[in-house]
Amino acid sequence: MSTTAEPIARLIEAFSRLPGIGPKSAQRLAYYVLQSSDVEVEELAESLLCLKNSLVLCSRCFNVADKDPCSICSDPQRDKTVVCVVEKPSDIPPMERTSQFNGLYHVLHGVVSPNKGIGPDDLKIRELLPRLRDGEVKEVILATNPTVEGEATAMYIRQLVTPMGVKATKLARGLPYGSDLEYADDITLGQAINSRQGF
Repeated sequence: MSTTAEPIARLIEAFSRLPGIGPKSAQRLAYYVLQSSDVEVEELAESLLCLKNSLVLCSRCFNVADKDPCSICSDPQRDKTVVCVVEKPSDIPPMERTSQFNGLYHVLHGVVSPNKGIGPDDLKIRELLPRLRDGEVKEVILATNPTVEGEATAMYIRQLVTPMGVKATKLARGLPYGSDLEYADDITLGQAINSRQGF
């Protein structure tokens, strides 16, 4: 029988479902919220609801945004001849922090993973192709994570875009194999962008 009050236990369980949060961290967060002022708790709750209710997927790049098209796709200063393909929306902020890339993005929302039952049709791969047909895009940077699934996904996309006359490049190997872009430091990621290479 648990000695923890049910509302606290529920909050601990909710926090523990977040990535990177173990049981002890979840418990610390729950008790921190419990000790916070009503105003702070209401701000947190409103922020979470706003996050879910006011965000949309950009209809061009499929990044999470507060308007459609997103601020990157609608920025006239961006280089529209280069599209960087990433696995998830959380890969874009680290790319932007490097200040080495000024093109557009395309978010796949995953990788091809037959073991998990995820095929190309389950991703936003099909939506990338119309963006390449008018000839404005000259290069696609395949910035999938350096994992088996990421590499397989990049190879699949490369086979689709190369016949369209679009140059396919990938990030240089300064990134450790098996890591995620969102955890790479800015300098390493910036060098990987600048030293990108053809397949």
